[in-house]
Formats: sequence, structure tokens, C-alpha cells
Amino acid sequence: MEEMILKTTELTKKYQNRAVVDNLNIEIRKGEIFGLLGPNGAGKSTTLNMICSIIRPTAGNISLFGKDPLKQKKEVIHKVGYIPQELAIHGNLKAWENVELFTSLYGIKGEALKTAVEESLQYVGLLERKNEFAKKFSGGMKRRLNIACAIGHHPDLLIFDEPTVGIDPQSRNFILEKIKQSNKNGATVIYTSHYMEEVEAACSRIAIMDNGKIIACGTSEELKNLVTNGSEEITLEEVFLTLTGKKLRDYT
Repeated sequence: MEEMILKTTELTKKYQNRAVVDNLNIEIRKGEIFGLLGPNGAGKSTTLNMICSIIRPTAGNISLFGKDPLKQKKEVIHKVGYIPQELAIHGNLKAWENVELFTSLYGIKGEALKTAVEESLQYVGLLERKNEFAKKFSGGMKRRLNIACAIGHHPDLLIFDEPTVGIDPQSRNFILEKIKQSNKNGATVIYTSHYMEEVEAACSRIAIMDNGKIIACGTSEELKNLVTNGSEEITLEEVFLTLTGKKLRDYT
């Protein structure tokens, strides 16, 4: 049996008595690309922020690499690379300076730091632009730089929170290919999106989340079979509509 990377038990986050995340139970094993598919406001980002110890749960438990990330943060944080929905890069720093800044936070120094920066920029196709200021980059390039800043310490778990929002199709395809490549290189991936085609193309298992709850989870085919019992062709979009009553236009 594959190693358990993440397990949440009855994970809950409330704001003013409203459950943004509501008794969430997730299990993710080593080597998966696990997709969270859901509308804006479903609780995806809040879930990720709790996993990364950015915010504290109201109730429930999180096991990350077999440890409690709130109580043993130093033992697990270096194993995680978090690519947030909001760009975390600094526009007045050059590309290499951005990557160096974030990579150095994990205690990497000297020649190892220099190598990590160059490898990260090479990986996202920005090495030749390393001396340019981030504020001059296009939206897609900024998204790629955002990824480079999160991978310099070679994390075992990569968490992508809607990394392709607001960018052109070519950049979206590039990022999706890099996510799959990272997985092939050994990283477990959590990938949140409200673009169904991305999740279906990249993810080995998919959870449909709405109103803070997981309402279905499985492979793409398993989710489709929930609705049709294998009797007809159906898209993931139609599955979502059937299970939630919401259309794609409701969350793009």
C-alpha cells in the first residue's frame, strides 16, 4: 500500500458560525495527482490554507506525512511546495531574486541555493529571462515564476491553487504539462481548479467540492459512473451539473 501523504478527519473551518469547510475527510497517497473541482467559494483555498498551517481549523484533524502540521510544522513544511492562487512574487525583484528569496527560506545556501534557483527557472522556462524584473512579465510568465518560487527546495508534495486562472491557453497547457512532469519525477500533487477539462486531463482522482463538503470522489470514470452506471457517454461537466445543480458558467 502506498504511503499516506495527507489525511483530514472531520476538518472544519467556520467564520461567524458559517462552515466554509464542513467536516472534510480526504485521503491522498504518495504519487497521486489529486484534483479538487468546485466553484468559487466551495472551500478549496480554505482547505489548502489549513493543510499548510496558514489558518487554524475550527475543528477536526490533519495528518501530513504522518504528522500534525500545526504541532510539528518544522518537520513537514520543507516537504511542501505551495503555489497560491494569488501571485506571491515581488514585481520589483528580478526573476532569479524572487526564486532565491523563497528558496532561501528553507535554509538552502551558497552554491546549493544558486543551483536550485537556476534549476527552478530552467524548469519553468524562464532561465533566459532570469535578470528581468517580475513586474515586466506577462500574466503567464508570472504564473510560471510563482511555481519556480515554490519548487526550489524539492518538495515531496506540491499544492497548486488554481495556477492557470486568468492566463492564455498556451501558458495553461505549459503549466499543466509541468504539473504532470513533476508528478512523474516523484512529487505528489494536489490541484484545485474550477476548469473541469484541466482536472480531468491531469488528475488521477478527483473530488467534487461544494458548500464546504466533498459530495463525490473518485477517478473521472468512477464519477461518471455515479451518474450513468456506465450506460452512456457523459462529460465531467454533466456530472457536476447532475450532482450540484450548477453549470460551468456558474463558476467561471
